[in-house]
Amino acid sequence: MRRFRALVLSLVFVFLPALFYSQGYPQRIISLSPAITEELYLLGAGERIVANTVYCKRPPEAEKKEKIGSAREIDIEGIIALRPDLVIATSLTSPKSVEKLKGLGINVVVFHTARNFSGLCNQFLELAKLIGKEKEAQKILKSSYRDVEAIRKSVAGLSKTRVIVQIGARPLWVATKDSFINDFIEFAGGINLGPFGKGGLYSREEVLKRNPDVIIITTMGIVGKEEKKIWQKYKTISAVRNNRIYIVDSDKLCSPTPVSFVETLEEMVNILHPHI
Repeated sequence: MRRFRALVLSLVFVFLPALFYSQGYPQRIISLSPAITEELYLLGAGERIVANTVYCKRPPEAEKKEKIGSAREIDIEGIIALRPDLVIATSLTSPKSVEKLKGLGINVVVFHTARNFSGLCNQFLELAKLIGKEKEAQKILKSSYRDVEAIRKSVAGLSKTRVIVQIGARPLWVATKDSFINDFIEFAGGINLGPFGKGGLYSREEVLKRNPDVIIITTMGIVGKEEKKIWQKYKTISAVRNNRIYIVDSDKLCSPTPVSFVETLEEMVNILHPHI
């Protein structure tokens, strides 16, 4: 009987990997996005990642993976050598690089930047379907939707805080109303003073006219601190007068997952409504 059980177990371990492949689920994945990398770990597929970019730092295990460039510039030869069965790119990835990889017979899927929280969650579900983790994704999304709704209700009766979110410098670039950052602002009980449309090019004169209650700057390394010093010269802006200029981690704000979206949204509420 023991021998029979041992034989059955051995057959399971032999054929289980083949089962995954037969279902078409990739086992050697290269991620070209910090958010995608983090999402793969959330879905329990971190061990399938054979390489990612130098910007993939969350969770800490992601930093130990082989690096094949950045989100924009990738090492084509390095990717080929790793024999991936799936490369996940984004709209930041060079279209020429994507086409070259496809021309070499490599399976490349491109995810474009989501414009809102709902789109972010839909992409997460699509990623999960690609790797056979749909049930795991549904569970995560259910929790994220519930938490976001609870946060929105907690600020529903509060006065709106007027906000500018700066995501670039030289030239000045702010979050538009068409980006998922707009959801961060509105869900946290704020009003986005950024423009409509895809382009977020702005001027400091325009910010002066808009007179935001809060200015949020994404980290951008040392540039974030320099930008804060520049804003502090504009004493007529409400955010400056009331010392409400904040620096927020760019990974949290610009590369969220459904889970980190909730965490960052909580941080935004604390910034916009510090007294609740």
